[in-house]
Amino acid sequence: MSLNLWAAFGIGLIVGSFVNVLVHRLPRMVMASFEPACDAAPRFDLWLPASHCPHCQTPLRLQHLLPVLSFVWLKGCCGFCKHPIGWQYPAVELLTASIWAVCAWRWGLTSTALCWALFGTCLLALSLIDGQTTLLPDALTQPLLWLGLIASAAQWVALPLTQAVWGAVWGYGALWSVATLFECITGKQGMGGGDFKLLAALGAWLGPFALIPLVILASFSGALVGLSLQWRQRLPANGYVPFGPFLASAGAFLAWQDTATFMQSLGWPTF
Repeated sequence: MSLNLWAAFGIGLIVGSFVNVLVHRLPRMVMASFEPACDAAPRFDLWLPASHCPHCQTPLRLQHLLPVLSFVWLKGCCGFCKHPIGWQYPAVELLTASIWAVCAWRWGLTSTALCWALFGTCLLALSLIDGQTTLLPDALTQPLLWLGLIASAAQWVALPLTQAVWGAVWGYGALWSVATLFECITGKQGMGGGDFKLLAALGAWLGPFALIPLVILASFSGALVGLSLQWRQRLPANGYVPFGPFLASAGAFLAWQDTATFMQSLGWPTF
């Protein structure tokens, strides 16, 4: 592995550590925003309180915060109370680092690689949050959309700005229309507003003509997972399977695969 790839991998490890913070804290911040304000409540955001063991509440020291290395050094346990540390933490750090290294390998150390690395990182964070809490926070979906538009306008990615704008418009409008129609017919909410915003953001990155294959891939994979969970009797009591991770996975696949090439392989026009 070249020095550039190692540098991208190292940066990805640090970013992955922050992704763990996002996944743990952002949903709680969203839910707290709907509760009555209390002056006596301690500050809770992405920066405070300082990182601590969720079991014994002891603040972590610098040597406990090194991505992956601290987990190995501590043998997967808290350095104070010896409570096991979840495998999600090093897994997310390694996966994020892999995203950054792969982007650097494909596009070099360029603004294009940085854009797609941030794209993949944001999709990973959204997938984990939605999978755990059924939330797709505006604090991630909206910056993802704007970054896609800015990257297109600055020509950091190949998608023309006109297609990026229409991709965002059609992405939001398509899912909103389907969800609204479903709710009118059944009287039930089949999809949350976060899914509309996520598809709008994906449209801003991939363009309007990627939306149909993206939704088909996401729906097909989501149906397979839902049927598998039902067969194994592990489907949630409300029967709801978060759609965000499947949208994100399909979007990441099309971004890597090159949407135009993928659509041509299916015999679809790319306009």
